[in-house]
Formats: sequence, C-alpha cells, structure tokens
Amino acid sequence: MKSILIYLSLFTVCLSVYSQDSLFNYLEIAAKNNPTVLQKFNEYDAALQKVPQVGGLPDPELNVGVLLSPMELISGNQVAEIRLMQMFPWFGVLKNAKDEMSLMAKAKYELFRDAKLQVFYDVQRTLYELYKIRKDIQISENNIGILHSLERLSLVKFKTGTTATVSSSTGNPPNSNPQNASSGSSGMGDNTGGTSGTNKPTSSMQTSVMGSSSGGSGLADIYRIQIDIGELDNNIALLKGEQNTIIARFNSYLNRPVKSIVWLPDTLKADTLGFSLLAVSDSMLKNNPMLGMLQYEQQSFYARKKMVTRMGYPMVGIGLNYSLINKSSMSTSSMNGKDMIMPMVTVTLPIYRKKYKAMQAEAIFMKAATEQGYKATSNSLQTEYYEALQLYQDAQRRINLYENQSLLAKKSLNIMIKTFSASGSGLTDLLRICQQMLDYETKQVEAVTDYNTAIAWLERLMAFSHI
Repeated sequence: MKSILIYLSLFTVCLSVYSQDSLFNYLEIAAKNNPTVLQKFNEYDAALQKVPQVGGLPDPELNVGVLLSPMELISGNQVAEIRLMQMFPWFGVLKNAKDEMSLMAKAKYELFRDAKLQVFYDVQRTLYELYKIRKDIQISENNIGILHSLERLSLVKFKTGTTATVSSSTGNPPNSNPQNASSGSSGMGDNTGGTSGTNKPTSSMQTSVMGSSSGGSGLADIYRIQIDIGELDNNIALLKGEQNTIIARFNSYLNRPVKSIVWLPDTLKADTLGFSLLAVSDSMLKNNPMLGMLQYEQQSFYARKKMVTRMGYPMVGIGLNYSLINKSSMSTSSMNGKDMIMPMVTVTLPIYRKKYKAMQAEAIFMKAATEQGYKATSNSLQTEYYEALQLYQDAQRRINLYENQSLLAKKSLNIMIKTFSASGSGLTDLLRICQQMLDYETKQVEAVTDYNTAIAWLERLMAFSHI
C-alpha cells in the first residue's frame, strides 16, 4: 500500500508538472511538425540554393567541326576544328547577383520566422480558448448542481404544503355542532347564525384557499428551476460541440490526429509581461520579421538595380581555336602537317538599350513599392499594438472586477439559500443571484484568457519566442 501511495503521489506530481509545461511542449511540437512552418523553412533552403546559381560564370562553349572532305591548305590538309569559348560578364554583375539572391534568401528566412511566430500565437490563443470552454462547462455543471438542490428543496416544500392543505380542508371546524344547535333553538339566533354563515368564510375555507395558493406557487417555482436547468443543459451541449471543433483546430496546428487528447491545467493563472509596454513598441519596429523581410527586399532590389546596370555593359569572351591539319604530299612548307592554335577574344555589343533601361526601371519601381509596403506594415503593426494593449488593459481591469463580483455573488447566494430553506420565499432573487454568479465566474475565466492572449499577442508583435 505504501508503494502504491508513493507511485500515485509521484504520478500526481508529474501530471501537475506536465500540465504546467504543456504549453511549451505543444510549442515545441508545433515548431517541429507544423506544415506551414516546414513549408517556409524549405522555401528558405530553396532560396539559398539560388546563390551559387547566379554567382557562377556562364558555361563555356565547345564547338567541334569535322571536315568530311579535308580542306587543302598551303601547310597541309585541315580535317577538323575545335573551338572553346568562355564568356565573362562585366565586373560586379556576378557579385551583385549573389547579393540579390542572398538578400532574398534572408527575406525568406524572415517569412519562416513570421510563420513560426504566428503558429506559436495560434497555439497559445487556441489553448486559452479551449481552457475557457472547459471552464464554462464546469461552471455550468456546478450551477446545475445548485439548481437541482433548489429543485429538491422546492419539491419538499411543495409536498409539505399540499399535505397541510389536504388536512385542513378535510377536518371539521371546532364547535360546529353547538352552533347548529343554538341556531335551531331560537329564531333570533337562527337569523343571526344564518347571516353569519352566509357572509363570513369559515376557517377551513380560508386555510384551503391559502394552501392552494401556496401549492401553486411552489409548483411554479419547480417549473422555473427546471427551465433554468434545461437552458444550462442546452448551453453545455453547445459548448461541448464547440470544444470538439477547437480541439480539432488545435491538433491541426501540431499536425497530429484531430481527436488527440489535449492536456490543460486545472487552473490557468494570469501571465506576466516580462517587458515594459514601451519596450514592446520599440522592439516591434526593430525585430518584427515582416519588417525585416521588407528591408531585405529593399536591399535586394537595390543590388538588382546595380546588377542590371552592369549587364548593359559589354561581355568579354576568351577562347581558343584549334585546327587539326594533316601533312600534304604536295606541300614543301616547313609548317606542313602542323596543327594551328589561335587565341580568340569576343566582345558583345549591347546596342539594344530598351531592355536594360526597362530592367532598371523595374528594379526602381519594385524598390519603391517595397518602401511603401514597409510603411503600410509598420502602420498596421502599430494599430495591432494598440488593439493588443487595449485588450491587455481591459482584461487586467476585468480580472479584478469579476473576482470581487464573483466573491460577493457567492456570499449572497449562501445567505439567500438559507433564507429560502427557512421561509421558502425569495426564489426569484435566488435564481437571479445564481445567474449572476454563473455570469461572473464565466467572465472571470474569460478575462484571464483574454489577458494571457493579449500578452501572447504583444509577444507576437515584438517577435519574442519562448523557444
């Protein structure tokens, strides 16, 4: 038994630790398995492979010609010719091309970072949303338990009131026979007794009416409680359906089966922002990957403009021409039968300037478009920052508010349950307090999840990652 207790305690501790670290575990799984993150990383690797492609020289050209009928020359008969040519772009073209592709690869890496940060934010936001749904279900189930207790209490009071009514209506009122006797012995008494019996209700009639009113009220109370229970049951069913959808979406971020179990802590505590809000704003403009991507694109288009400018200059080619010559019996030259080697130089003439001017204009326009994109992205990030800041401050205020409101509602509920148990009155106020307590507890959980979501949002904007 001691061993079993030790194992159970260790399991409980391990499960608690795992629940606390589950968020980091999920982030690690998402970083390794998320398809979007892997796609962006593969695109970055592919962009790196373009650097050696554009940085290499053009392939050399080798031309081989064989004469079917040897050409007669003074120094012999030429039977074949071999030509090898290597072209060289103008100085700086290859360097600028490599710079352009390197900068584009860095831009792809920033896209990879942005995809990873977005997945991290989606994982945290969805996890908090799932926690909120589960706590809403738990709070609703607890409230149903309270309503069932009130239903049983109301049912007991209803049965007790009905029994008392039946007993009072069937019993004989005291001194009924003497009154009838006295009324029959005297005419004066008969008139008085007749008037009294006709105009005034007896005590049994009063008790029956009051008992019937109390019984009807008690039955209406039971119906009202059952109505509230039915609404909560329906709300729980809706929340469970929404929970399955959120679990499927969460597992899709981790690239695992949609019905995989998602572990959550029993209590979600409010996170702490480890940075000042001013530091978040400054870091956002310096470290955000989308701004970094646009900066690298600007630099790449500048390098492209320099490259296409130098592409408009002549290309120089250096080659070698080798002629195979056989000896001729008719030639007496000392060069008879000697092969000829001829160095060659080739220069391109870029006289059609329109295409080079168009390429330069294209680079200039793309650079200007990227600059405007940088400004637009910066403005959008600042707008998102103030939206996240508003959510952060509003959630912080609501946490304190609904914590106090929930505590007061619980105290009021306990007092009113005791009052209802003693007197059976005040059910309307009691149900209203139950609804208020449910709302406050739900809003308190929502405030905590919104607060943590706002912190995750701010970290997303400033490109802060826990991994």
